[in-house]
Amino acid sequence: MALQPVQQEFAGPGAGLSAYDDDRVASVAAKAYSRIAGAWKLNNKRAAELIAVSPRTWARMKTGEWTGKLNRDQLLRVSAISGLYKALHLYFGDTLADRWIGLRNTGPLFAGQAPVEAMIDGGLPAIMETRNYVDALRGGA
Repeated sequence: MALQPVQQEFAGPGAGLSAYDDDRVASVAAKAYSRIAGAWKLNNKRAAELIAVSPRTWARMKTGEWTGKLNRDQLLRVSAISGLYKALHLYFGDTLADRWIGLRNTGPLFAGQAPVEAMIDGGLPAIMETRNYVDALRGGA
C-alpha cells in the first residue's frame, strides 16, 4: 500500500487566533501576571509600568475580578514576562530567581540598572531581550 500525500492549504501565521475568547485570554494573563508581580514583590507603579497599563487598571487587575481587555503589546509583555519568570526559576533557586529582576546588574543589557528598570524603560523590546539573555545564560538560546 502506497502512502498518499496529504494536501492541506497553509492558512498562514496567526490563523485560527480569532477562535480564542479575548476576554478569557486577558483574564488568564492578568491572573498569571498578578502572581508573578507578587512573587517579584513589584510595587503597584512598577507592576503597572512593566505591562503598560495605568495604575488604576493594575489595581483592578490584581483583584482577580478584572474583566477588561489587553491589547497585543500588553499580551506580548505578559507572555514574555511569564517566559522570563520560568527561565529564572530554571536557572536560579527560587529565592534568587524572584529577587534577580530587582538587583543591580552589570550585564550588557542593564548597564548597572536593575533588570526591571531596564525593562520598564525599554518596553517590550527590552523585556524580550531580557528573556533571551536569561535563556542564553541557561544554555537555551
